[in-house]
Amino acid sequence: MRTGSKIISRLDAMLEAAINGSFVEEDYDETELSRLESKFRQYLTARETASEKVEAERCAIKELVTDISHQTKTPLANILLYTQLLQEQCQDQQAAPYIEQIRMQTEKLEFLMQALIKISRLESGMVELAPTVGPLYPLILQAVNLAKGKAGIKEMTIEMTGEATDIRAIFDFRWTLEALGNLLDNAVKYSPVGSRVTVNVRTFEMFVCISVEDMGPGIPESEQAQIFERFYRGKNARHEEGNGVGLYLTRMILQKERGYVKVVSPEKGGSRFSIYLQRA
Repeated sequence: MRTGSKIISRLDAMLEAAINGSFVEEDYDETELSRLESKFRQYLTARETASEKVEAERCAIKELVTDISHQTKTPLANILLYTQLLQEQCQDQQAAPYIEQIRMQTEKLEFLMQALIKISRLESGMVELAPTVGPLYPLILQAVNLAKGKAGIKEMTIEMTGEATDIRAIFDFRWTLEALGNLLDNAVKYSPVGSRVTVNVRTFEMFVCISVEDMGPGIPESEQAQIFERFYRGKNARHEEGNGVGLYLTRMILQKERGYVKVVSPEKGGSRFSIYLQRA
């Protein structure tokens, strides 16, 4: 009985030392407990080595993302600049459509690169969100104003409903603006010319909901879980330019703020994307 108690006591001490990072193997002998201590030391050493390897890979990813960001920014900016100069000076009507295609594809590549860099920074922990208590109205107003440019080209209107002026929530302004902006950009992109996008705010006991409702083709129920995956594009979205990273980025941002995003899309068409932020 005493031997059993002694073994349990020693095992408890070993685990406590492992938790504190102070475990040291005692003098080895041929007993079962000593062999167990030796194996435990081997396990902890292997675990420490694996953790160091993971941290080294994480640092390497950070450096790679930073290098890609710096090395691609200038070439893409130069391509756009020279393309704009060509458009201004080109007198050849046959060449004009090709120059416009170069501009459009370069802008698409630039957007994709920036989106992937943001995703990599969030996934690797290179960027940490800093949610704080603040009013929602300035966030929503800025997101709507940013979306009005593209909406105006399609003769669309963006309406705000609900009482958002006094509502406060916990969020990171910059990254939540990115998440809400992605929803508004998609709503404008996939809705028909002359239609309407509605932004609504509702409060619940624990969350504040900002919903973006469009008049687009809708999303089949079978695809509604997949659209938040990276690079996924639904069959109703393939007629429009896109890369399938916006919703994935939005979901990631909301998760890091301890919120979430969901979609409702009835069979008759139209979609309502809602982001939920913690109430102050």
